[in-house]
Amino acid sequence: MTELVDNGSSLRSCASKLFVCITCRLLDERIEGEQVRPGARLMKILLQRLEAGEQDIEIVPVECLSNCTRGCTVAISGPGKWTYVIGALDPEQHADDVVRFARLHRAQPDGLPVWRERPVHIRKNTIARVPPLPQPATTDLETASR
Repeated sequence: MTELVDNGSSLRSCASKLFVCITCRLLDERIEGEQVRPGARLMKILLQRLEAGEQDIEIVPVECLSNCTRGCTVAISGPGKWTYVIGALDPEQHADDVVRFARLHRAQPDGLPVWRERPVHIRKNTIARVPPLPQPATTDLETASR
């Protein structure tokens, strides 16, 4: 269900986007019938924690961040910022850590929070850190058409 992902078409720009896998399960957890998956629970909790007007952090639901062996997973990124993928998250235990890290990410122009300021669970369960994509150079044709 790729329509859940915002392709950057949003008119509202933000300093950081928090992508939350809504299909994640906790390790060794069986989902019965219509039971809400832990990833969807994490999404709901994060929306509640960040709804108090934090417009610089946008939460985006996604289906699968391909980190299924490490429990619930989120990724945080922003324009010109490093991207982090974080796993082994329990919705009830680690939502506040995710919110704190998202705020730290948002506050840094390059998206590199000070390591010691990151919540311990985030430090120990960062799956990947990806450098920002280079900004495309303006070509002579683009300049001429302006």
